[in-house]
Amino acid sequence: MNKPLAVVAVGGNALIINDKKNSIPDQYQAVIESVRPVVDMIEAGWDVVLTHGNGPQVGFILRRSELAAGEVSPVPLDYAVGDTQGAIGYMFQKALLNELQSRGISRPVVAIVTQTLVSAQDPAFQNPVKPVGAFMDHATAQQRQQELGWSIAEDAGRGWRRTVPSPLPLDVLERETLRNLLAQGCIVIACGGGGIPVIRNENQQLEGVEAVIDKDLASALLAEQLSADLLLIPTGVEQVAVNFGTPQQKWLSQLSVAGAEAFIREGQFGVGSMQPKVEAIVKFINNSQQKGKSAQGLITSPDAIKAALNHQTGTWISNH
Repeated sequence: MNKPLAVVAVGGNALIINDKKNSIPDQYQAVIESVRPVVDMIEAGWDVVLTHGNGPQVGFILRRSELAAGEVSPVPLDYAVGDTQGAIGYMFQKALLNELQSRGISRPVVAIVTQTLVSAQDPAFQNPVKPVGAFMDHATAQQRQQELGWSIAEDAGRGWRRTVPSPLPLDVLERETLRNLLAQGCIVIACGGGGIPVIRNENQQLEGVEAVIDKDLASALLAEQLSADLLLIPTGVEQVAVNFGTPQQKWLSQLSVAGAEAFIREGQFGVGSMQPKVEAIVKFINNSQQKGKSAQGLITSPDAIKAALNHQTGTWISNH
């Protein structure tokens, strides 16, 4: 009997404990802690594909590139995503192998540089709204805009930042390779930062583009393409809530797809926080169902994953 497959989507911010702890050793320590519940899942009989965000890390690369601009050529955004896939993938590979070894489990772990196809006609390219990189004062931002052709925007009262397109993911190009690795018993790390965004040009050749892909949407697409049973998105709270922060706040242990869609229409989840996670899971479940596959989603905190898989906490989203 085949093991159930889970795609676990870890956020890039989960590796940054706080502004004072953002060094590589600090990030690796956060990775060590984040893989323990993943190995709990493997011990419990799950196959796992681990995806991860990279927003802060891409920002660090772009900032280094800015500071070194007088010495070396700047790093294009698609290459920065590739850089972070390699570095963060390495951290997860090492931490997973060490944790597995400490529990007496022998499983291969592999990180794959992953390309995600987007459409050159995606309207996001005409509306670059995703902030990346360092915060700047307005004068510096305007200077970069003029010199480098950047789009810029004020970001939440904290300063000005470069903004880039965030097109919808259409296809994970390495999906068959990932499927083969899973069949061989590998634990796979893929789709870092949503994948490196690529388009097909007029000659059907692949070209990288200056964009970033939403990690949760890419994880949902990958989970659908691999026929996963579960999309698990760890976050900062054990459960999803409605009427959050009010006296009417209510934690949700179960949520139907129809119920989730209704709450999204009501604006219950916060566009910049919980809503993208719920939307990604709803998309995964609906698209899986169209292919005749029954699938579920789970949102919970990393520490609560083990209990949530036993239905003791967490928010489960399903069509049931």
